[in-house]
Amino acid sequence: MNSTRSLVVAARIATKPSKCLSKSWARHSSTKTAPPLSQARSQNASRSFQTQGPRKNTAAGLAEASNPAMAFPCLDALESKSATLEARSLSSGPEPSYTSGITLNYHCDSPLLLDWGGMLPEFNIAYETWGTLNAEKSNVILLHTGLSASSHAHSTEKNPKPGWWEKFIGPGGCLDTDKYFVVCTNVIGGCYGSTGPSSVDPADGQRYATRFPILTMEDMVRAQFRLLDALGIQKLYASVGASMGGMQSLAAGVLFPERVGRIASTSGCARSHPYSIAMRHTQRQVLMMDPKWNRGFYYDSVPPHAGMKLAREIATVTYRSGPEWEQRFGRRRADPSKQPALCPDFLIETYLDHAGEKFCLEYDPNSLLYVSKAMDLFDLGASTQSASAARRAAHAQRFASGQSKEADAATCSLTLPDSPYEEQPESNAPSDLNKPVCQSSGPPEDLVLGLRGLRDHPALIMGVESDILFPAWQQREIAETLRRAGNKSVTHVELGEDVSLFGHDSFLLDLEHIGGNLKQFLG
Repeated sequence: MNSTRSLVVAARIATKPSKCLSKSWARHSSTKTAPPLSQARSQNASRSFQTQGPRKNTAAGLAEASNPAMAFPCLDALESKSATLEARSLSSGPEPSYTSGITLNYHCDSPLLLDWGGMLPEFNIAYETWGTLNAEKSNVILLHTGLSASSHAHSTEKNPKPGWWEKFIGPGGCLDTDKYFVVCTNVIGGCYGSTGPSSVDPADGQRYATRFPILTMEDMVRAQFRLLDALGIQKLYASVGASMGGMQSLAAGVLFPERVGRIASTSGCARSHPYSIAMRHTQRQVLMMDPKWNRGFYYDSVPPHAGMKLAREIATVTYRSGPEWEQRFGRRRADPSKQPALCPDFLIETYLDHAGEKFCLEYDPNSLLYVSKAMDLFDLGASTQSASAARRAAHAQRFASGQSKEADAATCSLTLPDSPYEEQPESNAPSDLNKPVCQSSGPPEDLVLGLRGLRDHPALIMGVESDILFPAWQQREIAETLRRAGNKSVTHVELGEDVSLFGHDSFLLDLEHIGGNLKQFLG
C-alpha cells in the first residue's frame, strides 16, 4: 500500500505547474523509486516538445507550462473512498453487509447439483411472502427478481422499508394479496441472504469467493422449487418476473411444466442475445480489471468499488432510454459557468456518476459476475436443454459413486482463443462483412422445440419499444415461439414510445400499463 501511495503522490507532483518542481523535488528527493519506462519516455517526449516552443523564464530560471494542470475531483473522491475503506478494514473490515433487512430463511441440507458440474453441499434461500396461503395451497405466485434485486419486493411488518415493487403488490394491487400468496426469493448466487460467492463454504469455513461454481438460470429456479417443496406448495398459480425474472419465469415452466399454472414474462427473453451479452461482458471486464478485485478474493480487504461503480454506470446506460434522457437532461451541464471538465460535467454524466456511486457498495461484486454470467448462458433451445441434461446425468452419476469432483480440472482450464474472431459456419453469415446479414423469418426451430412443454400454459409476454437491453423484438420472439409450439393462450403486449419512455426500467415504474396488464392477466 505504501508503494501505491508513493505513486499517487508522484503523479500529483508531476501534474503541478513547473514553478513548484524545485520545492517538491527537495521534499521527495530521498525516494529511490524510478518511474516506469513508459512514464519516463512520456516525460522525455514532453521535455523535447517543450524545448521546441517559446520559453517564458521565471525569476528562478524555470519554464512555466502553457496551461495550468486540470483538477480531477472525481479521482480525488475515488482515492478518498479507498482510504476510508482501508481505514475501516483495520477495525471491522470494509466489506459492507449486503442486506435489505429482515427476511425469512430456508436452509437446505441436501446438495444442489448444478448444470455445469458444480455443487453446493447445502444452501440458504432468503425469501419474503405477502398475502395468505389458502387451504388448498393453490393461490401461490412466485415472483422472480431482476439481476441485483433482493427478496424485498414489498414492505413487511418486520421490514417496513418500501420494496422494489412496492406499488405493484398489495390488497387490490396488480399482485392482489387479497387473492394471492406472493413469494419472492433472493436467487442463489446473490448476496441478500441466499447462498452466493460471499457465503462461507461449509467444507473449509472460508468464503467461496471465485471458488463458487458457475450457475445457470435453471439452477436458480431449481433452488426456488426446493423452497416450494419445503412450504408444501405443489403447484404455482403463476410464475411472474421481469428482466432476469422474466427469463426465470419461462425457465420455471420449462423445468416444471406440471407445477406451473400460468406464466408472465416482462422485458425478458427465451435465449440471451449478443448485444445484452456484450453489455454484461463489458461490466464484468471493468470490474475484474479493478486491482482490488484480486481475482475475487477481496473479502476482508478493500472491495473493488471503482470497478463496481463503472460497471453500474454501463448498466444504467442500458436500463433507460435515449428519448427519456433527452427530456430529462438534454445537453445541459451541471454548472455552465465553469470550464468544461474531464470529470462528470454534463447532467447525464452526473446522473450516471451518482447511480454508480450509490450502487458500488450495495451489491457484492462477485455476485454481479456470477449472476450476470448466468444470464449470458440462458438458452431454452432444445439442444441446450439436451446438453445440460447429459451433463447433469454424468454429474449425478459421479456424485452417486462418491466422486463429487470431476477427475480433472477441465472446467477451470479456459484459455483465450488463438483467433479472437471467426465466423461460425452455422451462423449463415456472409463471408463479406460489408454485406448486410439477412434477418430470419421467425424463431429457430430449436427454440420452438425447447418451449413445446409450455403449449398448455396461458402466457403473458410484455415488451417495451424503448428498451435497448431486452429490445421488444425479443419478447415478440417469445410470443411467436410459444404460438408455433402450439400455445393458443398467448397474450402479447408491446408498449410504444408514446406510452412509455422508461426503457428497460419500465417494469419498475409503469404501474398503469405493466401493472394493469398483469392484473388483468392474473384475473
